[in-house]
Amino acid sequence: MDGFNLGMILEARERLKGVIQRTGLVAFRALSDENSTLYLKTEDLQNTGSFKVRGAYIKIASLNDDERAAGVIASSAGNHAQGVALAARNFGVPATIVMPSGAPLSKVKATREFGANVILHGTVYDDAYQEARRIQEETGATFIHPFDDPLVIAGQGTIGLEIMDDLPDVRTIVVPIGGGGLASGVAAAVKILHPQVRVIGVQASGAAGMKASFEAGHVVALQSAKTIADGIAVKQPGELTYAICRQYLDDIVTVDDDEIAQAILFLMENGKMVAEGAGAAPVAAILNHKVERSGNVVALVSGGNIDVTMISRIIEKGLLRAGRVSKLRIVLQDRPGQLEIVSRIIGSAGANVMAVHHDRTNVDLDIRDAILEITMETQDREHASRVIQSLREAGFTVN
Repeated sequence: MDGFNLGMILEARERLKGVIQRTGLVAFRALSDENSTLYLKTEDLQNTGSFKVRGAYIKIASLNDDERAAGVIASSAGNHAQGVALAARNFGVPATIVMPSGAPLSKVKATREFGANVILHGTVYDDAYQEARRIQEETGATFIHPFDDPLVIAGQGTIGLEIMDDLPDVRTIVVPIGGGGLASGVAAAVKILHPQVRVIGVQASGAAGMKASFEAGHVVALQSAKTIADGIAVKQPGELTYAICRQYLDDIVTVDDDEIAQAILFLMENGKMVAEGAGAAPVAAILNHKVERSGNVVALVSGGNIDVTMISRIIEKGLLRAGRVSKLRIVLQDRPGQLEIVSRIIGSAGANVMAVHHDRTNVDLDIRDAILEITMETQDREHASRVIQSLREAGFTVN
């Protein structure tokens, strides 16, 4: 861990004063009980909507005049891009950002609006990284690494200092991990000063490179990194971030995409908060009992930059999974009054019809039958089951 120490994090905190938002801790009653209180560290409310601006600013602030004149280049799935673009603009430094072609459009647009030149390349972060390195060699620009740089890590570590200042008796801090810049910075800041506090990392199961590296005893590269949490979709963690996480993290757990989507929806409904996949990962781990909850627990919501199209899909799937929206396929006789009977049964059971499609052309049907496809809104799975049972008791075949 040469070139990185606690003093760098303390210095970064002073340098960031007046530059970033001092995000707060919000008590989250929906996941608190008599044995524990959960707090959310709201980095989704940070400038650019993510913690990444912290590390990017500290790195660019360290450049000399010649380096600034040559410009900076970075690779990013989106949040680091915006952080670098904003910091570069503040210092009057030209910035080029290489992003995966599948990066959320909202992040691409925001990065360009901060004045950066955006190049779309590859399908995941690692592809964009290779292209950015190629361009950096051609142009002589300074590469601003999204995680494996001591100054970037120091900037991210200021979050750990803020958490401890605001909640000195915190017992557990839960942090998302992609390449490891955030987790290593927070873990170092917290564990060096407060070794009794547990720091737990959370990765998407489809992109758990740091966990795989822990298990192997050295940095390994995954064959793929597939997850809806694009901010932590990294195939290979950094050498420096691995070393720091190895020393200071207490554990790493994983959550799958369904659990992440569930947490995004849970935060919307119960916390009135919009979190992206990476930001919701710590809450997903807590919600699914993968982290011990006792005393004061902090979940670091690292960012809120999520496309509205992704939100729409998550809401739809989340409602279906919770049984609050059901899609029924009803076989009924093709004669007047049948639709009215079905509607009356659903309405009297307290459910709401959202969409209806009637089909009498299915070749597998008896000539006297039709198929009625209904999307209905219910309170939960049990309520949906009661409605379906009432329809069956009335003689309808329901799937």
